[in-house]
Amino acid sequence: METRKLGSTGPQTSQLGLGLMGMSDLYGPADRAESLATIHSALDAGVTLLDTGDFYGMGHNEMLLGEALQGRNRERVQVSVKFGALRDPDGGFIGYDSRPQAVANFLAYSLRRLGTDYIDIYRPSRLDPATPIEDTIGAIAEQVRKGHVRHVGLSEVNADTLRRAHAVHPITDVQIEYSMISRGIENGLLQTARELGVGITAYGVLSRGLISGHWTAQREGEQDYRGLHSPRFQGENLKHNLELVERMRAVAQVKGISVAQLAIAWVMAQGSDIVPLVGARTRSRLQEALGALDAVLLQADLEALELIVPQGAAAGGRYNDYQLSHLDSEKAA
Repeated sequence: METRKLGSTGPQTSQLGLGLMGMSDLYGPADRAESLATIHSALDAGVTLLDTGDFYGMGHNEMLLGEALQGRNRERVQVSVKFGALRDPDGGFIGYDSRPQAVANFLAYSLRRLGTDYIDIYRPSRLDPATPIEDTIGAIAEQVRKGHVRHVGLSEVNADTLRRAHAVHPITDVQIEYSMISRGIENGLLQTARELGVGITAYGVLSRGLISGHWTAQREGEQDYRGLHSPRFQGENLKHNLELVERMRAVAQVKGISVAQLAIAWVMAQGSDIVPLVGARTRSRLQEALGALDAVLLQADLEALELIVPQGAAAGGRYNDYQLSHLDSEKAA
């Protein structure tokens, strides 16, 4: 497994990371034993960057990761944690809290659930509209000085917020959705990150499975986050988007790889400062994702993909309107 450095101040990580959210939340039931086996397989394959959030399953995901890391060399793993999203007993999202005292509180609980005395990268999950970003980053920086956190990250912010945060403490990376059909990062944030020496961890590289090559029209309306809330998985939007996938499949077949491998390789090809996070929930999906590491996309391949799936080609937003309203990354800098 080759490595990539997260920004100018961050750690060396595996060139592919594993996002754990689906093992606890939003995508329907997950098998605990298979989840643990998948994490272990990822570690054995050289994956070192593991991404979680304290609100994924209301702590379940962190406890799962803590169990998976027992007996492993902690120094060889980079644990990335998002915090700040508030949830109710029914699982609903009810706001964000990134006040300095909340930072310390959330961190204390995460350290206990993970069974570790430090977190490699700690980041607010979304911008808290009631708390200046400078205050939030200052509070995380204090935890860096105390040794409880090693690096500071951000998630779904725009270029202006990144600059303000970076002025308080060096930002290691911005975690944001980036895929062949979600390319808003290219409209200023990516350029600013590179100017400041900030890395990118890209989630949603398969657009929640939509461009994995495995989603079908017959799955419309499935009772998970995608079928219930994601515009891209519904009605005519889904039909249009699956037509894009078939165009991708034609390119993938020529390259001798799967659609998912093509999509992951595309993100990796956008720059060595970008680390894709794959949300594999099973060992079989993990092995498919790892196969993308051997895929080679030439400039001609990238140009061909740009013609068949140009920026803005997808139908429907990457979140619904309510959720988009909470994304600082969707607001003009």
